[in-house]
This record gives sequence, C-alpha cells and structure tokens, in this order.
Amino acid sequence: MDTLETWLAAASEFIWGPALLIPLLLGTGIYLTARLGGLQLRKLGPAMRLALLRRKDATADGDISHYQALTTALAATVGVGNIAGVATAIYMGGPGALFWMWVTGLLGMATKYSEAFLGVRFRTKDAKGAISGGPQYYLAKAIPNAFGTTLSILFAVFAVIASFGIGNMTQSNAVSASMDSSFGVPTWLSGLVMAVLVGVVLIGGIKSIGRVTAGFVPLMIVLYVVGALIVLALNVEAIPGAFATIFTDAFTGTAATGGFVGAGVAAAIQFGVARGIFSNESGLGSAAIAAAAAQTRHPVRQGLVSMTQTFIDTLIVVTMTGLVIVTTGAWTSGEDGAVMTATAFDTGLPGGHYIVTVSVMFFAFSTLLGWAYYGERCMERLVGIKGVVPYRVVFTAVIFVGSTTELSVVWAFSDVMNGLMALPNLIGLIICGGLIARETRAYLRRDPSLRDEPEVSTLDGVDALERR
Repeated sequence: MDTLETWLAAASEFIWGPALLIPLLLGTGIYLTARLGGLQLRKLGPAMRLALLRRKDATADGDISHYQALTTALAATVGVGNIAGVATAIYMGGPGALFWMWVTGLLGMATKYSEAFLGVRFRTKDAKGAISGGPQYYLAKAIPNAFGTTLSILFAVFAVIASFGIGNMTQSNAVSASMDSSFGVPTWLSGLVMAVLVGVVLIGGIKSIGRVTAGFVPLMIVLYVVGALIVLALNVEAIPGAFATIFTDAFTGTAATGGFVGAGVAAAIQFGVARGIFSNESGLGSAAIAAAAAQTRHPVRQGLVSMTQTFIDTLIVVTMTGLVIVTTGAWTSGEDGAVMTATAFDTGLPGGHYIVTVSVMFFAFSTLLGWAYYGERCMERLVGIKGVVPYRVVFTAVIFVGSTTELSVVWAFSDVMNGLMALPNLIGLIICGGLIARETRAYLRRDPSLRDEPEVSTLDGVDALERR
C-alpha cells in the first residue's frame, strides 16, 4: 500500500506540476477568455439572472431546467473540496494558494462556459430517449476523426473511474468521519444511510436528481456562507491583514510559522490550481454532462448559466472557507483538511465545528448525486444503456465501502484521475475554440441581454445549428 501511495503521489506531482496541467489549465483559460472577449466578466449579470430568476426556457428540448442543470452541477462541485480541499491547499501552499484558486476560478469561468456550450451543441439521445452529452460525445463529434474518438473514449473511461474516487469514496468517508467525530455516529451506519438515500434518488434518473438538488443545494450553500460570514463578522479586524497575507504570499511564498512548515511560490501555484480544479471542476468537462440535459433553446444560454457555477463555487464558497481559515489563524495550527476548517470555525465561533460537520454532510451527499449521474452517462457512452443500472448498483455499494475505509490512497488516486480526465477535454476545448467563439458572437449580437428565445432545437447538435 505504501508503494502504491508513493507511486500515486509521484504521478499526481507530475500531472499537476509545472510541466503539464498547470500551464495547460491556465493557458486554456487565458486562450478561451481572449477568444470570448472576457465573456465571464461582461455577461455575468445576465447569466445570473437567467440562471437564478428565469430558470428555464419554456418548451425547449431537454430533461431538466436551466436551474436544475445548474444545481446538479453545483451538487457535484460544491463538496468536500470546498471545505477540506481549500484547507489542504493552504496547508501545502500557504495562504497564497487561495489567490491562485481565485485565478483558476476566474479563468475557469470561460472554460466552464465552453464545456457547457459544447455539451449542449453536440448532445444526443440514448436508447431510452434520455439526453446524453458532455466530452464523451462532443470530443468525437466536434473533432470527427480517430483522434477525436480516442479523446472521447479516454474521457469516458477516466470519468467512470474518477466517479468512484472524487465523486464517491472521498465524499462518503468525509461524512462518516465527521459524524463519528462530532456526534459519535458509527461510520458503518452513516455509510448505510447515505447508500440507501442515494440509491432511492438514482432510481428516478436525472429528473429525480434535478428535483432533489434544486431543493437543497441552494439551502446548503446559503447556510454555510451565512455561518462563514458570522465568523468573519466576529473577526472583522483581521480581514484586511488576511487579504494582505494572501496576496503577498501568492508571489513571495510563506515562511514557517506556528504549525506551518513554510512553502514557496511554486507550491502556492501548484496546490492552488490543483485544489481549485478539485473544487470547481472547470476543465474537467464533468459539468458539461449536466448542462447537456438542460431545457435550453441555444448552447450559449446554457453555457452562460453553467459559467455561474464556477463563480458561486470558487469566488463565493471557496473564498468564505479560505478567509475563515486565514483570519482565525487556523492555517498555522498544524491541522489539515476538514479538521483545519473545523478548527477555524471553532476558533472564530464557539461550537462552529458543527457548521462544518453539517455542511460536510450536505455537500458530500450532493456530490454523490451529481457524480453518480456523470458516471452513468459515461458508462452509457462506453457500453450502451445496458451499463447504467449495474453502474448505479455498484456506485451505491461503494458509498458504504468508502465510509468505513481509510482513504489516504484514494485521495491521491482522485487527484490523478481528475488530471487524466482534464487532459482530453482541455485538448478538445483548444481545438474547438474557434467554433465556440464564432457561434457565441453570432448569438450575442442578436440577443445581448439573453432575453430572446430563438426557435432552435439543440438535440441534433451540428445539424440543428447549421439549418439556421
């Protein structure tokens, strides 16, 4: 086991290092931001209005509404990464890692937009009439040769495997550990309850997942953010110094202090980017799978809705966690992961660790639902509709296994799988950058405020748009 963990750590170090994913992720975000003319800044307001107020395009093709697609994607992304992942980034890279998480989030909004655009642009229907889309389809359709097909299959394989790590065992383990620590609930009992609840929801497919996430995802985010704001209000005098530390350490590194052993600029960038992607999944391509199921009349509309997911995840939820950790000084406690975040909340607000425990429970449960859908759609791409039910059964069983197992290896494994998922997707986004930019400009010239409802079907992908 030690040998496997060492190998995985080395693989993760290379994949997420300065020679591969860090420049590829940041470069893709910069490239798409430039091609789209800073779309994530120019259209954030209309996108938020469409996502949170308008919520759906009436009578449009799709299985779930704009809003449900957004909350399903948020369910998968607002998870343990927002609590434990932020703390781990700061533990390994210092407070400056939070700055690089922000950079990843801002650039990632353009990446997330592009993924969702392509997810809707090239979506299709499976043998039972359910909509399927995402990199496992658009890589093959947008790059219609053997290279595109290979990229699409690689993505599907890596996504199915990753769903049992980032989307399953790490989540159930975090919940069971927190429930045991805070309330004395046996880990096996937490695992059993989670497995049953997830299994019941999965029976209804994406429509059931969409209804559940639309109900409790906004509530769980609001409760966590409000808890963090209370802690920050009680420590308001430390906020200016926290921002100064974050910005300074992002470019100078962090000296050893308290229980913190010190970190250089390279570590801040590496762990900020890696954990930023773990949190918001921009570049992974996973959220495009949920976006493809949305009832929308044009890919641009759902792309902009999906873009707000990264804003909510990173610029709001991640920021709350990071500021609580830095303002309370918990980053020098020597703790790591969710324990560091719980320590920060407890330091700033007596009994605050209960906020973290309850949030971990809700965040992780929502992630289980989102990733179960991602995994089953990729399984459907690989083996057809016959693979969906067996996948759901295995996924549900693994929840129980993860809740009762030591997972140090699984965390390293999740980092590797995340990176391998991102590679074919990022390559595809770069190749399709011209297509994305051209059709985005064409739509926004006609409907700059996103109030129009053009009569365009998006189920046939290329054919539907070429008929215009």
